[in-house]
Amino acid sequence: MLLRRYGIVVRDVLAREANLPPWRELLAGFRRLEDRGEIRGGRFVDGFLGEQFALPVAVESVRALRKLDSVQETISLSAADPLNLVGILVPGDRVPAISGNSVSYRDGAAIGPPAVGSPGNEALAS
Repeated sequence: MLLRRYGIVVRDVLAREANLPPWRELLAGFRRLEDRGEIRGGRFVDGFLGEQFALPVAVESVRALRKLDSVQETISLSAADPLNLVGILVPGDRVPAISGNSVSYRDGAAIGPPAVGSPGNEALAS
């Protein structure tokens, strides 16, 4: 479930989730999946300590993103969306996962709320 939602899982992402087993129990399952070749283990994202696990398609996507130029596109989404990782994985003050709250990202960096009708803004529904 975590890997399908996030693509890459680090221990810090557990702060966003409720009703999960402890990290040590998840590690055992991730290591079994890695041994079977279904997922990959390694260091995929800088700035996080400990083991990281990823779906093969997520690893390929992250590698492809490194080669892309900045497009300065702003994306806004509901704070209740699982991609609201501000204050958890993304620097900044945590935005409560309450409907009506929103978060905005520009080229992967969290920014303040977008201005309504600004060009280049794309609203995503969760």
